[in-house]
Amino acid sequence: MKLAAHGRYAYSPITARADFAWPEGRRLAVYVALNLEHFAFGEGLGAELAPGGPPPDVLNYAWRDYGNRVGAWRLLELFDRLALPSAALLNSAILEHCPALAEAFRARGDEIVGHGRSNAERQSILAEAEERALIAEATARLAAWSGAAPAGWLGPWIAESRVTPDLLREAGYRYLLDWCHDDQPVWMRTRAGPLLAVPYPQELNDIPAIAVRRAGASEFADMIVDQFDEMLDQSAAQPLVMGVALHAYIVGQPYRLRHLRRALAHLALRRPEVWLTTPGAIAGHFIAHGPAA
Repeated sequence: MKLAAHGRYAYSPITARADFAWPEGRRLAVYVALNLEHFAFGEGLGAELAPGGPPPDVLNYAWRDYGNRVGAWRLLELFDRLALPSAALLNSAILEHCPALAEAFRARGDEIVGHGRSNAERQSILAEAEERALIAEATARLAAWSGAAPAGWLGPWIAESRVTPDLLREAGYRYLLDWCHDDQPVWMRTRAGPLLAVPYPQELNDIPAIAVRRAGASEFADMIVDQFDEMLDQSAAQPLVMGVALHAYIVGQPYRLRHLRRALAHLALRRPEVWLTTPGAIAGHFIAHGPAA
């Protein structure tokens, strides 16, 4: 029986690939990505703290909005204290809802990654022309605000149609974060040429870990520390990428932030041994110095 396949990349065991290195000979690249998201009130999709009631579901809307009003600012303070770069995965709707938040991350030099218009919608259910328009609208809004189009994209809800990589490549994107299938960047085929998939975590991601699997704050912090220590050991054999995916309305809650601080401090303490960076810098280095597409 021949199973349906995506045709985007071939199977490749990580133990049988060409070697390369990150800048200054580092073997482990580490990045922190903060999702900055806005949701429609009373309609559309949204993560839930508790099972949602009938619209307008004030409880879950307000819980998510806490991230933009409070949690993200606490995380920004933490990143500054530890001198950690970050990638802001930005819904373009943030620029209307809370522009000061987006500006604060741009001011510190963080990478801005396209993250659709709003996480109240999925692009995967749209017709191709509608999905192309969504990507174009979000990209144009971020480019007009920041002065440059984002190089990377994470789809809201990691939702892709069968042509999403094609549309992103055609829109000028260099990399995407939707795929969690590897610990190294992987070249993907599109009808417009190669597009790089940079590893984005679904295990070290506070929505699956905390909101879905109900991991505690301390447990999630321990996951980050253990992942880092193990991958640093593994990277002696192959250069690797470790990402940490965060949402301000989850880890920005004070009791979780206290444990997250411990975990990120552990990463910062090992700064001389790893490359603390952004997914865009990882993509740029791999495109220039890694195995060719």
